[in-house]
Amino acid sequence: MNYKRRPARQRGQSLMEYVVVCAALALALFVPLPGLGDTGGTGAPRTAVQILLDGFRNAYDRFSYALSLPS
Repeated sequence: MNYKRRPARQRGQSLMEYVVVCAALALALFVPLPGLGDTGGTGAPRTAVQILLDGFRNAYDRFSYALSLPS
């Protein structure tokens, strides 16, 4: 007798992969990075999210300053 075997079901594996990737990204973004200065003079290293937000803040400050100049 020759029976065809069905492949094993892999339900839920993609969800677990998604969770692992999201956890790794969150860890990478919120872990303090040594050697990139401090935040507010506290001496604590900054995270990648803080650096990104500081960049957006600086860009917006420069943009709003340029808009306020007389033409």
